[in-house]
Amino acid sequence: MRGADVMQGAMFSYVSLEDRIPVEHPLRRLRVLVDAILASMSALFDARYSHTGRPSVAPERLLRALLLQVLYTVRSERQLMEQLDYNLLFRWFVGLGIDDPTWDRTVFCINRDRLLSEDIAREFFRRVLMLAEWQGFISDEHFSVDGTLIDAWASHKSFVRKDGGGPDRPSGRNPSVDFSGEKRSNATHQSSTDGEARLFKKGEFTEAKLRFMTHALSENRNGLVVDVETTQASGTAEWEAAKRMIGRTVQSGATVGADKGYDTADFVSHLQGLGIKAHVARKTSGSAVDGRTARGKGYALSLKRRKMIEEAFGWIKTVGGLRKTRHKGVAKLAGQALLCFAAYNLTRLQTLLAPRMKLLPT
Repeated sequence: MRGADVMQGAMFSYVSLEDRIPVEHPLRRLRVLVDAILASMSALFDARYSHTGRPSVAPERLLRALLLQVLYTVRSERQLMEQLDYNLLFRWFVGLGIDDPTWDRTVFCINRDRLLSEDIAREFFRRVLMLAEWQGFISDEHFSVDGTLIDAWASHKSFVRKDGGGPDRPSGRNPSVDFSGEKRSNATHQSSTDGEARLFKKGEFTEAKLRFMTHALSENRNGLVVDVETTQASGTAEWEAAKRMIGRTVQSGATVGADKGYDTADFVSHLQGLGIKAHVARKTSGSAVDGRTARGKGYALSLKRRKMIEEAFGWIKTVGGLRKTRHKGVAKLAGQALLCFAAYNLTRLQTLLAPRMKLLPT
């Protein structure tokens, strides 16, 4: 017998959100990890908020929503609020009931900017690492370092002379601008949209764009990112950021792998001064890495394992949406980068923990 296509809305629902989510859904395991980390940060959240006044968006719910934005490549906060309105999976993960109203996009962004500073994001990132270290997934002997370019939220048309000289800027939406014959550099020009963005290119035959740089230090056992640094784009930013991250994380006697861009006398000698072995890919000529180091088996293994850090950069740009930042300034981008790498580590942890969780009694 054919069923009737009757669209009669039910007045009441007796099925909870918990029953709507499949038992084997990957977000179930991920939420267990996230909830444990956020619970350990409760005292830190208390210190960030006043004890009087109107209640804000709960910081735990805000961070869970931001993690969903990274994990599901949601392009904007407007689309995130739209998903939270009708997506039951998103509501369940964030902690909203089926009848709870979603937040206004502007209110959400204001609360996000107040909470997602670099120190809060770094603390969340650090606690994810503590969980990985507790499970024995992090190596303290072998590391890799690298950096990548992040496009700024600014266009070439916003890159104007600092002194206000030159031709008048045309008015209107998306006007036509002719840059032919004009010499433009960071010394004389600055973006009127994001003053901290720098015109930069990494390769000889690549285009120069307004960019920032994000740097990462990963361990070589499972490819987990153990430190992150965000800077303005410059020719020496990679080495300087690498020195800071290595100084914070790597102990004497360890090894650090890197690509040919780090094969400079200053960087290699700095690592040697710290008692760290520089397993840097050698240039064709004029390499700072001596031949004895390059002939070792550990050197070859470090160069092979170093490629895992490229997976992290590829993930944050394709899945995490960090190919181009949605924020302005180094400080906000630093918080966004730390959250993206924390989300990457959580997905890796979920994979690494899966065999162990299957052994637990049901």
